[in-house]
Amino acid sequence: MPSLLVSVVVPCYNQSKYLRETVENALKSTYRPIELLIINDGSKDDSLGIARKLAEEFPEVRVLDQPNGGVSVARNNGISNAKGEIILPLDGDDLIAPVYMEEAVKVLTTRQEVKVVYCQAVKFNEEGQKKWHLKPFSRHQLAKDNMIFSAAFIWKKDAEAVGGFSEDMKMGREDWEFWIKMLKNGGEVVQLPFVGFYYRLTTTSKRKRTGTIQKKRDRIDYLNKKHADFFERELNGPLRIQRTWSRPYNKLMKLLRLL
Repeated sequence: MPSLLVSVVVPCYNQSKYLRETVENALKSTYRPIELLIINDGSKDDSLGIARKLAEEFPEVRVLDQPNGGVSVARNNGISNAKGEIILPLDGDDLIAPVYMEEAVKVLTTRQEVKVVYCQAVKFNEEGQKKWHLKPFSRHQLAKDNMIFSAAFIWKKDAEAVGGFSEDMKMGREDWEFWIKMLKNGGEVVQLPFVGFYYRLTTTSKRKRTGTIQKKRDRIDYLNKKHADFFERELNGPLRIQRTWSRPYNKLMKLLRLL
């Protein structure tokens, strides 16, 4: 039986400094066949030129160019144009271990109940690296916080079934909302027992730009509006600003209303 094609979807916005390293690193994967789609999201630097040169050098690489629309629009563009049945979203400055793809595909293709496969991870920059301590997956925990980074393996059909990444979510953590709608009604999640993902920390990292209190409030309001049923089931009510206290607070508020 031939191996399934994996499509690595690489959204890129002004990441010319790291794009070649990310692409060449992904192409060192022990798994084949693969294709790698670079989606240039209206970059103002030389990202598009570097992407096109990479496509000339490596037959597995394709380039899509779009006006700046944000990372969700870029990922969805890549997913819709992907030829593979399995998708790996990978940002244009991050890295993966050579065996990550091979081991993830083994799980997806042998366990039909599994929707998402990810791994252990580290955060790194020029000064060094540190372990990224991710909470164990559960739907209850997913209601309070995200523990799956975007560079996880999924089936293309599952991504399309939930409408891809929400393009109107502009306040960050769009991968969290994606996992909620992907997993809230079922599906197993597997974390591989090794470090396979390397998240690059930069001064312009989106996580820093979207970490303000106002962005957090906007994000929680958005999630509550879109997934009220999920939070009611897992937290006995809406997600709160103090997320870890959401369930006991909701329970208390319901008790008080009965008095």
